[in-house]
Amino acid sequence: MTERFTGSFTQQEAIPEDAIAAALDVLRHGRLHRYNVAEGEAGETALLEQEFAAQTGARFCLAVASGGYAMATALRAVGVKPGDRVLSNAFTLAPVPGAIASVGAVPEFVGVTEGLTIDLDDLAAKLDRAKVLLLSHMRGHICDMDRLMAMCDAAQVTVIEDCAHTMGAAWRDVPSGRHGAVGCYSCQTYKHVNSGEGGLLVTDDEELAARAVMLSGSYMLFGRHKAAPSPEVFEQVKYVTPNISGRMDNLRAAILRPQLRDLDRQVARWNDRYRALEQGLRDTPGLTVIERPEEESYVGSSIQFLLLDWQDKALCDVIDRCAARGVELKWFGAPEPVAFTSRYDSWRYAPSEPMPKTDRVLAGIVDMRVPLTFSAEDCALIARIIRSEVTRAHNAA
Repeated sequence: MTERFTGSFTQQEAIPEDAIAAALDVLRHGRLHRYNVAEGEAGETALLEQEFAAQTGARFCLAVASGGYAMATALRAVGVKPGDRVLSNAFTLAPVPGAIASVGAVPEFVGVTEGLTIDLDDLAAKLDRAKVLLLSHMRGHICDMDRLMAMCDAAQVTVIEDCAHTMGAAWRDVPSGRHGAVGCYSCQTYKHVNSGEGGLLVTDDEELAARAVMLSGSYMLFGRHKAAPSPEVFEQVKYVTPNISGRMDNLRAAILRPQLRDLDRQVARWNDRYRALEQGLRDTPGLTVIERPEEESYVGSSIQFLLLDWQDKALCDVIDRCAARGVELKWFGAPEPVAFTSRYDSWRYAPSEPMPKTDRVLAGIVDMRVPLTFSAEDCALIARIIRSEVTRAHNAA
């Protein structure tokens, strides 16, 4: 009998009961706006920022409306101007080049390796083209951050980290987002904490933090932040920094605070599922498992594998046959964007020179979400289904 998976790839776990209770408290008192607080009350958003700063070891934290807004704010805060070029990964999701374009800057794409990280040799060849790198830890894969930061520091290139898929991850025990000048995180439903939408920004630089707070729409209420610089720093920027409102509200912050306290346990659960999938896919003919470096502490909230140098028809057949058996796979090699799986040549507002080595890798990337609603046994079943369909197609080629 042919095995079939019947779970949902889009169903997340329920919001924790303590987060629901915290949200109800906010709804009952009605002070949803982050600056609408009672006498002596810090507010959920200010407390979230304080707690996430402590969790990541950062001096300052700002909660905002989305991960994309966090990246655009970081770009503005470090001084990116319209017409500037900003380096970024060719393998990423649309909000990353979108953040660059939103400030009037121009993405300069850097290639991807078979390990699905930014190609550091290609980066070295392009470092003289820009003063900022918006580094995407795409799908949770972290490159050699020691080498990258040494290169960027020597070239005086400022690094902003997109940590949408690496909240809770680390390189050599340094949390993702803490290598560069600014770390940006997403709290969108399919990320590691879930407030529907939302983002967080961390930095140790007091002037960058003050600019970010002003950009987010603090008006002159920056004194109500608990993870922000002193008022003296704001005096230097408050009259020259535009208000581009994108604050997080107290309701979302209330939902997030209990989830962040539970992040380590959730990371362990994701990695149990990831390892079950990885083990089941190893040694499948024609399939390349992405090996994770020892220096990387990852969060297995999704899994990728490569079907390198396959014909498009055979690869699409694998995806279709897996779908017929209940397993939803996404392909980054399609010539037209499908859902979130667009590529650098899909973003026609940001034309790029051809990158044949990167194109070869992108054409082979298959991606799958790993919800915590799946059990380890579910993941073993999913791996068997993928393995059987890849093996069938490979043997038929």
